Amino acid sequence: MTLAAPGALERPAQVCGALIAALDAAEGRRKMRKRDQTPDAVGLGIKRELLERAVVDDPDPDAFEAWLLQYSQARAREPAGGAVAAMARAVFEEWRLAHTMRDFAAWLEHGAPSDDSLAATRRT
Repeated sequence: MTLAAPGALERPAQVCGALIAALDAAEGRRKMRKRDQTPDAVGLGIKRELLERAVVDDPDPDAFEAWLLQYSQARAREPAGGAVAAMARAVFEEWRLAHTMRDFAAWLEHGAPSDDSLAATRRT
């Protein structure tokens, strides 16, 4: 896999840490909606937990896909096991994007700036 920017976001922990910042923007969008937000909050919570675990474990880049599979298999019997597997797939796709799309990698490197996260910060 070729990195979008040499030396940037090389490790899963780096990408996942940046994706946590992107979740903050999603949280800002979620809070602005006028419908029941429970499903969104559950999904974002599952993703945040997965990303935080990846930051702590910092799996080897070549083993990240296997790490995600193992993570989701370990949680398969939980009520949200299917959602965990779906989030693991989504995180793997974002990992791949961070290594193939320069614009996405640059956005992550800059803290995933978003008007939504800024609006949420101004409201609090």
